Amino acid sequence: MPAKIRKIIVQTDEVRVEMGRDVQPPVRKALAMAVIENPCAGRYVENLDELTAIGEELGALLGQRCVQALGIEPGQAQSYGKAAIVGEAGELEHAAAILHPKLGAPLRAAVEKGAALVPSSKKIGGLGTAIDVPLGHKDAAYVRSHFDAMEARVADAPRANEIVVAIVVTDSGRPLPRVGGLQASEIQGVDGLR
Repeated sequence: MPAKIRKIIVQTDEVRVEMGRDVQPPVRKALAMAVIENPCAGRYVENLDELTAIGEELGALLGQRCVQALGIEPGQAQSYGKAAIVGEAGELEHAAAILHPKLGAPLRAAVEKGAALVPSSKKIGGLGTAIDVPLGHKDAAYVRSHFDAMEARVADAPRANEIVVAIVVTDSGRPLPRVGGLQASEIQGVDGLR
């Protein structure tokens, strides 16, 4: 059963100056969110396959929307992350069912490759609840310059019977990174770590 989407929000963030220094190229992030009806709201459901299927659908849709918002080719995406906020008539496991079993594969297809785990966060909340979507390099988890986050919030969601699902994709790391570690140019992209 496809997701019942009440609304989709897409926004971009572009940092051009940090601590008085020009950031070249600018650091760009795109956030795509879907506010969906929670088909399991208000009751205990043992089998969460319906939510898992919704996660697969949204991984493709929101990942593609992020790449489009950045105006890049999928292979130019550098980092990604995912998050979900479940309305109060749901449970945390509803977010897990959307985010973990099947959302990753179509998101990876939307950004090409994606050997690394997709960082994630989840919570229960009401209207206007914010969540930080954690970010990491899509092909190598040890690239410190790409450890970051972007806040996601929808003013009128989630309602009690809704879930906000958020995906973030970037085309770079943090502005002015300088804490060492594996550099993006050194990625082997084999094990998802290095």
